[in-house]
Amino acid sequence: MKLIEMSDYNRSAKTYWIGMVIAGALVFVWALQSCLGLSLIQGVGLAGLLGLVILAGANPIRIPGTHSSFTAGDVFTFLTVLFLGVPAAVLVGAVDSFVSSRWTSKKMASWIAAPAMMAVTVFIAGEAFYLALARFAHFSGPRLGATAIKFDQLLGPLALMAVLHYFCNGFSVSTIYALRSRRPILKSWRDGYLWTWWSFLASAIAAAVIYAAISRLGLPFVALGVPVIGATYWTYKIYFERVNAMTREAEEMGRLHLATVEALATAIDAKDQTTHFHVRRVQTYAAGLGKLLKLSEMEIAALNAGAYLHDVGKLAVPDHILNKPGALTPAEFEKTKVHAVVGAEILSRVNFPYPVLPIVRHHHERWDGSGYPDGLQGEEIPVTARVMAIADCFDSVGEERPFRPGMTRAQAIEMLRKEAGTHFDPELVSLFIANLDNLEAAIDAHGLMDEKHISATGGPIVPAFRDVESIATNRSLEAYDQIRNAHREGYALYEMARTFGSSLEVKNTLSVLVDKVGHIVPFDTCVVYLYDDTKGFASAALAVGLNAEVMQGRCVAPGEGVTGFALANRRAISQLHPRLDFRESQFAPADEYRSMASLPLFKGDLLLGALSIYSMAAGKYSDDQIRLLEAVTRLASDALANAVHHARAESNALTDPLTSLPNARCLHVRFEEEVARSRRTNRAFQVIMLDLDEFKLVNDTFGHKIGDRMLREVTGLVQAQLREYDFLARYAGDEFVAILPDLTAEQVTELCERIEKVVSTFSLQVSADTYARVGISVGAAVFGEHGESLDQLLIAADQAMYRAKSTHKIGLLGPVNVESTYSQTDAEQTSDIPGNALITGLIN
Repeated sequence: MKLIEMSDYNRSAKTYWIGMVIAGALVFVWALQSCLGLSLIQGVGLAGLLGLVILAGANPIRIPGTHSSFTAGDVFTFLTVLFLGVPAAVLVGAVDSFVSSRWTSKKMASWIAAPAMMAVTVFIAGEAFYLALARFAHFSGPRLGATAIKFDQLLGPLALMAVLHYFCNGFSVSTIYALRSRRPILKSWRDGYLWTWWSFLASAIAAAVIYAAISRLGLPFVALGVPVIGATYWTYKIYFERVNAMTREAEEMGRLHLATVEALATAIDAKDQTTHFHVRRVQTYAAGLGKLLKLSEMEIAALNAGAYLHDVGKLAVPDHILNKPGALTPAEFEKTKVHAVVGAEILSRVNFPYPVLPIVRHHHERWDGSGYPDGLQGEEIPVTARVMAIADCFDSVGEERPFRPGMTRAQAIEMLRKEAGTHFDPELVSLFIANLDNLEAAIDAHGLMDEKHISATGGPIVPAFRDVESIATNRSLEAYDQIRNAHREGYALYEMARTFGSSLEVKNTLSVLVDKVGHIVPFDTCVVYLYDDTKGFASAALAVGLNAEVMQGRCVAPGEGVTGFALANRRAISQLHPRLDFRESQFAPADEYRSMASLPLFKGDLLLGALSIYSMAAGKYSDDQIRLLEAVTRLASDALANAVHHARAESNALTDPLTSLPNARCLHVRFEEEVARSRRTNRAFQVIMLDLDEFKLVNDTFGHKIGDRMLREVTGLVQAQLREYDFLARYAGDEFVAILPDLTAEQVTELCERIEKVVSTFSLQVSADTYARVGISVGAAVFGEHGESLDQLLIAADQAMYRAKSTHKIGLLGPVNVESTYSQTDAEQTSDIPGNALITGLIN
């Protein structure tokens, strides 16, 4: 058996083949032994008939649409039964089948099975002929020829022999093809052999006419009719060859149409990030399940086409909805529903010879009636649509998609079982799962398991391309990959724009930029530089990957190295060696970069920084990669400019522009943070109020510019007395508020004295011999003791501050010729001010 190629034979087909070969061999041996008793004249006649069947067998006529053929040998087989008997006819029929099978098949299995089946067929039909002859014509001679039978007595048994020959031959051949393809035997016979009855009828009539002619006119005269018979045979042969040619042309056109449909549908599916292998697998699952259900050939053809076309309506659904990495909103889900109706409307203009439209329109209907678009329920849903729903859903959930991870095989099966009776037809689900191993074997045999599809073990299956055609198919998929990548690029840029647009923090924007760059181009190190126009150089604000710590904080001036060149010229650079970006060798030889790209970040005339990526791989970044990076950096530049403007606006909103201290709004924010910390750690904090004494006198005497300078100088003095983590804000006018965590009352008192001393001893030079001075009063309040809200603590601190102000003396300070700008009346008026403190002195 190993010498005979039978890889396409299953167990049933092999068993049948062996049985028929054994039976045929036994009949052939019996016939050979029986023919040893023929006379010399009969032997010559047998040899002549064998020569004729060999000539006829070498010129078989292929039956259109099948793998079988017929020859004129049937006429000679019938004549052999009439003149020489059944044993000789068995030999003639077997030789005829062997010769014709050699011309129509390349497999030894066919060369052996065809003559064996014919031997059995001729034996049955010939024995039936002689039994009928004995019954109706009272023929009782040996079954080695019936030359003495009248013509009218011969017609009935001859018709019976032709009928049996037709059925036995047709069913014996149909059975083996049906078993190999797992099709019903009767269906295989009906599709391939039913209509060939006329050839057997014609052979029987021809045999009868030749028998009558020989009986009445003699063999020499009949030999004159051989050219006529040959011409008739060749006419039939030419006719059938033309029919076969037209059939092949029609099949080729059908194949081309289906291939065109496949190509266009796969290109459409590429926008949904669907792989080409997914579509082919769905086709195998759906057609296989349809055959298990014994659906008609037209329905199977509809499933094959429907696998490609069921989602063609997704052309009407935006890409950002199809590939959204998350749950769809109700409005977005309603938008996706239109693809079933749109797909059916698009294909309604195509006159398919099989029912494709029901599959396209109804493959999202649910068994419980909650599906769309028509809400069909149960058996109302076309069976082909129910089949497609199971096949498509089972394979889809095993693939990775932007919005969800892929399921394992076990998880997908469990999903089908759980949804049976609600989403899917429960009987079809049971049939599908029961035959899943065989369906997957057929898929794997065609190398359709791609790297994203999950096997029974949960691991990836690498496609096994077993022949040149499969390899060519794999290469042709590059076009689909380009389409898919184009949609991925568009969707990725959309996602980036959306992500960048939602970020107003510079740090977050930089993190998003580096993350997105890592999804589109490979790198070993990525650095984002931010440009400071006040300093005239860019510093590394974020570095990730290899040598990130070394890169962090690195400064680059415009024109310095590759990154500086990109900054100075505001264009992408990818041709230069990364060594130019470093003044000296900072890295070990094993970590040395071999390629890089640097792209500026700018918006209009505003230079924001640069993005530089470094790789240890040889070769420069491709033009396509640079194009993608430019698109990303443009989006990032817009987002970064917005983030910078936002940071400035936020800083202005929370910062006092005169002193650069936090303002009252920022004070409220910081107070809430400190309250939360205090309650979390159970540790109190102090709030102190600071108010400048006689600051109005400075403004009135020297003007607001000097007053502003005095505020800035006092701010610096007070900050110098505070710790780094203490908080100081300008509250209003000449009032300041400080928040001091983790200080005792004694420490706060000591701090207040230091502040009062350093401010009171400070003098601001207004002119060569003129100075201005202010004093300061400080009051403190403790959180939890004097209140728990900012207003309560400020009132308490303000009261303490005014008590301190009342202890300060009023006087004029100055080393020489001190003249008070106040009169005694003025001094008396100011005495009504609470807490008369140190009065501003003027030195003229």
